[in-house]
Amino acid sequence: MSDLGRARRIVVKVGSSLLVGPDGAPDAAWLAALCADIARLRARGQQVLVVSSGAVALGRRRLGLTKRALTLPEKQAAAAAGQSALMRAWEVALEPHALGVAQVLLTRDDTETRRRWLNARATVDTLLALGVVPVVNENDTVVTEEIRYGDNDRLAARVAQMIGADVLVLLSDIDGLYTADPRRDPTASHIPRVTHLTAEIEAMAGGANAGAGVGTGGMATKILAARIAQQAGCATVITLGSRPAPLAAVEAGEAATVIEPALSARAAYKAWIGGSLAPARACCPPG
Repeated sequence: MSDLGRARRIVVKVGSSLLVGPDGAPDAAWLAALCADIARLRARGQQVLVVSSGAVALGRRRLGLTKRALTLPEKQAAAAAGQSALMRAWEVALEPHALGVAQVLLTRDDTETRRRWLNARATVDTLLALGVVPVVNENDTVVTEEIRYGDNDRLAARVAQMIGADVLVLLSDIDGLYTADPRRDPTASHIPRVTHLTAEIEAMAGGANAGAGVGTGGMATKILAARIAQQAGCATVITLGSRPAPLAAVEAGEAATVIEPALSARAAYKAWIGGSLAPARACCPPG
């Protein structure tokens, strides 16, 4: 049985380039195929949470801010305008499968401050128990550069850690990690499985694979996210997201890179500290 097939809880990260089409509207056909994929997992008793980008891209279209780079206030305004469109897209795609959707907006403080982390975990646990699909995004409407995650790969890893997920799936524009950039080097080898995140692996991600993955992420951020997940005992799957039903494709043996979890998860409090994206600071004690 595959890593996905064994998982009780799965986090799927979806980037803007997959969800939003060239016209600036949601890619309804791709989203419908992915949601059918998610419904298949739900039907066999697995819980699925989605970390979804796309609010800013959809909001730009609504506000007519498509011709230039955005200032921070404009980006926050676009996020505010686009959040409802993003959630509507997920609702429409999941509705044929009788799956409800719940929006969860987080800032970095929600996973860096222990009490807020516990509160967020309790909320998501309840949503999953009620059978809905939580859709998580960074709260770009209020976040500042100082407290941003910076990319949803690491947000997804922190969420996977928070809810005790078994598998984190990072949907990318490439089917995993390579020894070199396959778009430039025809001799590059695909790496199907990684047991230890060594300096050599991290160098591959930061160099030859740096352009793999669009948006604010890239392969380097995916490897950083995988390290956070690994410390929490969660496997990471990096795979091509643009194909229809990418989760089914992974289970069918299509190319992907699986980064194995640590042999044993750290204690919850130590894993939370280990995945921190901010400098250490005083916080409430473990609870």
